[in-house]
Amino acid sequence: MKILALDTATENCSVALWVDGELTVREQLLERGHAEQILPMLDELLAASGVSLRQLAAVAFGRGPGAFTGVRLAASVAQGLAFGAQLPVVPVSDLAALAERVLSENAGTRRVIVCTDARLGEVYWGCFERGESGLAAAATPERVSRPEAVHLPDGWNGPAEAWLAAGSGFSAYPQLKVAVGAVPDGIREGLFPRAREVARLAAPEVSGGRALPAEEAIPVYLRDDVTQASRGRSSN
Repeated sequence: MKILALDTATENCSVALWVDGELTVREQLLERGHAEQILPMLDELLAASGVSLRQLAAVAFGRGPGAFTGVRLAASVAQGLAFGAQLPVVPVSDLAALAERVLSENAGTRRVIVCTDARLGEVYWGCFERGESGLAAAATPERVSRPEAVHLPDGWNGPAEAWLAAGSGFSAYPQLKVAVGAVPDGIREGLFPRAREVARLAAPEVSGGRALPAEEAIPVYLRDDVTQASRGRSSN
Protein backbone atom coordinates (compact mmCIF):
# COMPACT_ATOMS: atom_id res chain seq x y z
CA MET A 1 0.00 0.00 0.00
CA LYS A 2 1.33 3.41 -0.98
CA ILE A 3 0.20 6.67 0.64
CA LEU A 4 1.43 10.17 -0.10
CA ALA A 5 1.21 12.55 2.88
CA LEU A 6 1.82 16.27 3.26
CA ASP A 7 1.66 18.86 6.00
CA THR A 8 1.99 22.66 5.87
CA ALA A 9 0.10 23.67 9.02
CA THR A 10 3.21 24.96 10.81
CA GLU A 11 6.74 26.11 10.04
CA ASN A 12 7.61 22.51 9.21
CA CYS A 13 6.74 21.98 5.55
CA SER A 14 6.93 18.24 5.00
CA VAL A 15 5.99 15.41 2.67
CA ALA A 16 6.19 11.65 3.15
CA LEU A 17 5.67 8.52 1.11
CA TRP A 18 4.44 5.40 2.91
CA VAL A 19 5.18 2.17 1.07
CA ASP A 20 4.05 -0.90 3.00
CA GLY A 21 5.21 0.55 6.30
CA GLU A 22 8.44 2.09 5.02
CA LEU A 23 8.66 5.89 5.02
CA THR A 24 10.60 8.27 2.80
CA VAL A 25 10.40 11.92 3.81
CA ARG A 26 11.35 15.45 2.82
CA GLU A 27 11.15 18.37 5.29
CA GLN A 28 12.00 22.06 5.42
CA LEU A 29 11.57 24.54 8.25
CA LEU A 30 10.13 27.67 6.64
CA GLU A 31 8.85 30.92 8.06
CA ARG A 32 6.94 31.43 4.79
CA GLY A 33 6.93 30.18 1.22
CA HIS A 34 5.23 26.82 1.79
CA ALA A 35 3.15 27.26 -1.36
CA GLU A 36 6.29 27.61 -3.48
CA GLN A 37 8.01 24.60 -1.95
CA ILE A 38 5.37 21.93 -1.39
CA LEU A 39 4.80 20.80 -5.00
CA PRO A 40 8.52 20.64 -5.89
CA MET A 41 9.08 18.63 -2.71
CA LEU A 42 6.29 16.23 -3.65
CA ASP A 43 7.56 15.86 -7.22
CA GLU A 44 11.12 15.21 -6.06
CA LEU A 45 10.01 12.65 -3.47
CA LEU A 46 7.90 10.69 -5.94
CA ALA A 47 10.59 10.82 -8.63
CA ALA A 48 13.30 9.67 -6.23
CA SER A 49 11.07 6.82 -5.05
CA GLY A 50 10.02 5.78 -8.55
CA VAL A 51 6.35 6.07 -7.64
CA SER A 52 3.64 7.80 -9.69
CA LEU A 53 0.44 9.33 -8.38
CA ARG A 54 -1.57 6.62 -10.13
CA GLN A 55 0.16 3.98 -8.00
CA LEU A 56 -1.02 5.52 -4.74
CA ALA A 57 -3.85 4.23 -2.59
CA ALA A 58 -4.62 7.67 -1.14
CA VAL A 59 -3.37 11.18 -0.40
CA ALA A 60 -3.24 12.13 3.29
CA PHE A 61 -2.83 15.64 4.64
CA GLY A 62 -2.63 17.56 7.90
CA ARG A 63 -6.10 19.08 8.07
CA GLY A 64 -5.35 21.40 10.99
CA PRO A 65 -5.70 23.06 13.31
CA GLY A 66 -2.80 25.33 12.48
CA ALA A 67 -1.92 28.44 10.53
CA PHE A 68 -4.90 29.44 8.40
CA THR A 69 -3.04 29.70 5.09
CA GLY A 70 -0.99 26.58 5.78
CA VAL A 71 -3.99 24.41 6.62
CA ARG A 72 -5.86 25.68 3.57
CA LEU A 73 -2.81 25.02 1.38
CA ALA A 74 -2.48 21.40 2.50
CA ALA A 75 -6.16 20.72 1.88
CA SER A 76 -6.16 22.32 -1.57
CA VAL A 77 -2.99 20.54 -2.71
CA ALA A 78 -4.26 17.19 -1.45
CA GLN A 79 -7.59 17.73 -3.14
CA GLY A 80 -6.00 18.75 -6.43
CA LEU A 81 -3.70 15.72 -6.48
CA ALA A 82 -6.54 13.39 -5.54
CA PHE A 83 -8.90 14.74 -8.20
CA GLY A 84 -6.19 14.56 -10.85
CA ALA A 85 -5.26 10.95 -10.09
CA GLN A 86 -8.75 9.82 -9.02
CA LEU A 87 -7.64 9.00 -5.49
CA PRO A 88 -9.33 9.22 -2.09
CA VAL A 89 -8.04 11.46 0.69
CA VAL A 90 -7.42 11.05 4.41
CA PRO A 91 -7.59 14.23 6.54
CA VAL A 92 -5.45 13.80 9.68
CA SER A 93 -5.49 16.06 12.73
CA ASP A 94 -2.27 18.00 13.19
CA LEU A 95 -2.69 17.72 16.95
CA ALA A 96 -2.95 13.94 16.60
CA ALA A 97 0.10 13.90 14.32
CA LEU A 98 2.14 15.72 16.96
CA ALA A 99 0.85 13.38 19.66
CA GLU A 100 1.85 10.42 17.49
CA ARG A 101 5.34 11.89 17.12
CA VAL A 102 5.70 12.14 20.90
CA LEU A 103 4.39 8.62 21.49
CA SER A 104 6.66 7.13 18.84
CA GLU A 105 9.70 8.88 20.36
CA ASN A 106 8.80 7.94 23.96
CA ALA A 107 7.96 4.26 24.12
CA GLY A 108 7.03 4.29 27.80
CA THR A 109 4.49 7.09 27.46
CA ARG A 110 0.78 6.31 27.19
CA ARG A 111 -0.74 9.78 27.08
CA VAL A 112 0.02 13.18 25.56
CA ILE A 113 -1.60 16.60 25.85
CA VAL A 114 -0.84 18.72 22.79
CA CYS A 115 -1.17 22.51 22.90
CA THR A 116 -0.12 24.64 19.94
CA ASP A 117 -0.09 28.41 19.69
CA ALA A 118 -3.31 29.62 18.05
CA ARG A 119 -2.30 33.31 18.32
CA LEU A 120 -4.70 35.90 19.73
CA GLY A 121 -3.88 34.68 23.24
CA GLU A 122 -5.28 31.20 22.62
CA VAL A 123 -4.12 27.63 22.05
CA TYR A 124 -5.36 24.70 20.03
CA TRP A 125 -5.34 21.66 22.26
CA GLY A 126 -6.35 18.06 22.63
CA CYS A 127 -5.51 15.00 24.71
CA PHE A 128 -4.43 11.70 23.18
CA GLU A 129 -3.78 8.14 24.34
CA ARG A 130 -1.88 5.26 22.85
CA GLY A 131 -4.63 3.15 21.29
CA GLU A 132 -4.82 -0.60 20.90
CA SER A 133 -3.00 -0.30 17.60
CA GLY A 134 -0.20 1.60 19.31
CA LEU A 135 -1.08 4.81 17.48
CA ALA A 136 -2.31 8.07 18.99
CA ALA A 137 -6.07 8.15 19.55
CA ALA A 138 -8.14 11.13 20.72
CA ALA A 139 -9.11 11.04 24.39
CA THR A 140 -10.95 14.38 24.26
CA PRO A 141 -12.43 16.62 21.56
CA GLU A 142 -10.03 19.14 20.04
CA ARG A 143 -10.58 22.68 21.27
CA VAL A 144 -9.37 26.26 21.02
CA SER A 145 -9.32 28.27 24.26
CA ARG A 146 -7.37 30.57 26.52
CA PRO A 147 -4.36 28.78 28.06
CA GLU A 148 -5.91 29.03 31.54
CA ALA A 149 -8.87 26.93 30.40
CA VAL A 150 -6.77 23.95 29.29
CA HIS A 151 -7.14 20.94 31.59
CA LEU A 152 -6.34 17.26 31.79
CA PRO A 153 -9.07 14.63 31.52
CA ASP A 154 -10.22 12.91 34.70
CA GLY A 155 -7.75 10.29 35.82
CA TRP A 156 -4.74 11.73 34.06
CA ASN A 157 -3.14 13.49 37.00
CA GLY A 158 -2.60 10.48 39.27
CA PRO A 159 0.97 9.53 40.22
CA ALA A 160 0.77 6.24 38.31
CA GLU A 161 -0.21 7.82 35.03
CA ALA A 162 2.59 8.58 32.55
CA TRP A 163 1.83 11.58 30.33
CA LEU A 164 3.79 14.17 28.44
CA ALA A 165 2.98 17.65 27.14
CA ALA A 166 4.00 18.92 23.71
CA GLY A 167 3.53 21.83 21.35
CA SER A 168 4.38 25.46 20.77
CA GLY A 169 1.72 26.62 23.23
CA PHE A 170 3.93 25.77 26.19
CA SER A 171 6.68 28.17 25.13
CA ALA A 172 4.24 30.87 24.00
CA TYR A 173 2.16 30.84 27.20
CA PRO A 174 4.02 30.01 30.44
CA GLN A 175 0.72 29.88 32.33
CA LEU A 176 -0.17 26.78 30.34
CA LYS A 177 2.36 24.74 32.31
CA VAL A 178 0.65 25.75 35.53
CA ALA A 179 -2.83 25.04 34.13
CA VAL A 180 -2.02 21.39 33.37
CA GLY A 181 0.58 20.85 36.09
CA ALA A 182 3.34 20.02 33.64
CA VAL A 183 6.89 19.70 34.97
CA PRO A 184 9.82 20.87 32.82
CA ASP A 185 11.12 17.40 31.97
CA GLY A 186 7.62 16.36 30.96
CA ILE A 187 7.31 18.97 28.20
CA ARG A 188 8.47 18.37 24.64
CA GLU A 189 8.88 21.87 23.25
CA GLY A 190 10.08 22.75 19.77
CA LEU A 191 8.29 19.86 18.06
CA PHE A 192 6.05 20.25 15.01
CA PRO A 193 3.61 17.87 13.34
CA ARG A 194 5.17 16.07 10.37
CA ALA A 195 3.97 14.32 7.23
CA ARG A 196 5.52 11.05 8.39
CA GLU A 197 3.09 10.87 11.32
CA VAL A 198 0.25 11.99 9.06
CA ALA A 199 1.03 8.98 6.84
CA ARG A 200 1.31 6.65 9.83
CA LEU A 201 -2.10 7.68 11.15
CA ALA A 202 -3.64 7.54 7.66
CA ALA A 203 -2.51 3.99 6.92
CA PRO A 204 -5.15 2.17 9.03
CA GLU A 205 -7.85 4.46 7.64
CA VAL A 206 -6.90 3.50 4.08
CA SER A 207 -6.55 -0.22 4.82
CA GLY A 208 -9.87 -0.13 6.69
CA GLY A 209 -11.67 1.43 3.72
CA ARG A 210 -12.30 4.73 5.51
CA ALA A 211 -10.59 7.09 3.06
CA LEU A 212 -12.83 9.88 1.76
CA PRO A 213 -13.70 11.26 -1.67
CA ALA A 214 -11.43 14.06 -2.87
CA GLU A 215 -14.14 16.70 -2.40
CA GLU A 216 -14.01 16.00 1.35
CA ALA A 217 -10.45 17.32 1.68
CA ILE A 218 -11.65 20.01 4.08
CA PRO A 219 -9.45 22.01 6.47
CA VAL A 220 -10.29 22.24 10.16
CA TYR A 221 -9.68 25.62 11.81
CA LEU A 222 -11.53 25.09 15.17
CA ARG A 223 -12.23 28.84 15.33
CA ASP A 224 -15.77 29.51 14.09
CA ASP A 225 -14.95 33.12 13.19
CA VAL A 226 -12.09 32.04 10.91
CA THR A 227 -14.29 29.50 9.16
CA GLN A 228 -17.11 31.98 8.67
CA ALA A 229 -14.72 34.66 7.39
CA SER A 230 -13.29 32.18 4.89
CA ARG A 231 -16.75 31.27 3.66
CA GLY A 232 -17.65 34.93 3.35
CA ARG A 233 -14.61 35.65 1.19
CA SER A 234 -15.24 32.67 -1.04
CA SER A 235 -18.82 33.79 -1.70
CA ASN A 236 -17.86 37.29 -2.78
